[in-house]
Amino acid sequence: MPLLDLSRQYRAIRDQVLAAVERVCTSQHFILGEEVAALEHEIAAFTGASAAVGCASGTDALWLALLALGIQPGDAVLTTPFSFLASASAIARAGARPVFADIDPDTLNLDANHARTKLETSRRIRALLPVHLYGQCADMDALQPLADEFEIPIIEDAAQATGAAWRGRRAGSLGVAAAFSFYPTKNLSAYGDAGLVTASNPEYAEHMRRLRSHGSAKRYYHEEFGSNSRLDAIQAAILRVKLPHLETWNSERRARAANYDRLFKEAGLASGKGSGPVRLLHTPPHACHVFHQYVIRATRRDELRAFLAERKIGTEIYYPVPLHLQECFAYLGYREGDLPQAELAAHEVLALPMFPELTEDEQSWVVTSIAEFYS
Repeated sequence: MPLLDLSRQYRAIRDQVLAAVERVCTSQHFILGEEVAALEHEIAAFTGASAAVGCASGTDALWLALLALGIQPGDAVLTTPFSFLASASAIARAGARPVFADIDPDTLNLDANHARTKLETSRRIRALLPVHLYGQCADMDALQPLADEFEIPIIEDAAQATGAAWRGRRAGSLGVAAAFSFYPTKNLSAYGDAGLVTASNPEYAEHMRRLRSHGSAKRYYHEEFGSNSRLDAIQAAILRVKLPHLETWNSERRARAANYDRLFKEAGLASGKGSGPVRLLHTPPHACHVFHQYVIRATRRDELRAFLAERKIGTEIYYPVPLHLQECFAYLGYREGDLPQAELAAHEVLALPMFPELTEDEQSWVVTSIAEFYS
């Protein structure tokens, strides 16, 4: 059983996808154009943002947002150490310095109390970049007051959280800008690399449109240095097919997450916080989680993963090395022990099979296998 089986989704929407690809091929307009503009409009409406800008990847989306908001060499940006590399590498790519604050052990999202400590001790921090990890929004009730107090913008890393919400407001509308990834494993996925940035201000969006096209608003006239980060029309057309299905798919992910929770508790593996070999992550009542991944914290994690692999049950570790301990960030001077919650999580987290078409029997087999391992 794989961690993710996209073939089941494809079978359900195959005719729509092929028709969309044929539409683009017939148009012979493969880069940006009407398909991308339509997707931008639809995603902006879906998230509640003022505008959206399609680009080549979620990594580029972060970089575009940082540059459009004026982040430059000499600045620092505060983010989480427990995320994919791009969350921090985009900061470095903009010429700024990543500053890491530790995570909340219950959600694995950025801890606002630790963020406050960093903000109080560094005058160079010019933006706050929380990650909506695994499909759950960071604690915006705690982070937005920090941003207001220190007069810095929030840039959302919403790469894993299309459709997630906090108190009814969707990811992509919670900060001044937000980066999305449509990498094939995401809950809203393209058939290749693709990304998008939402913005609260149309002027930011126009700046990002220039930056994605070599700093040019008019062909061959360049106001600044940018990049080649344009979204393919075929990927936009495929995403437009999928977007109307997303709320249903996200609802099905939440149902499967609830079923996992029930199965783990019934098996006696997670009867309470920290009281069993499996620890379930917390979802606050005012968060709408989309479960891009279903992740547990497990004792003897690596042994468990090997056991499940023998049974051909796919799993993954997101993430085995926190960002502050990655070799590429050695110049920042962090040491093991500096961010203990992120470091402990890296030794315990395990992602289990999660996709809308996952069956109850398959979930039962996963949890039964885990129970047998711990028995």
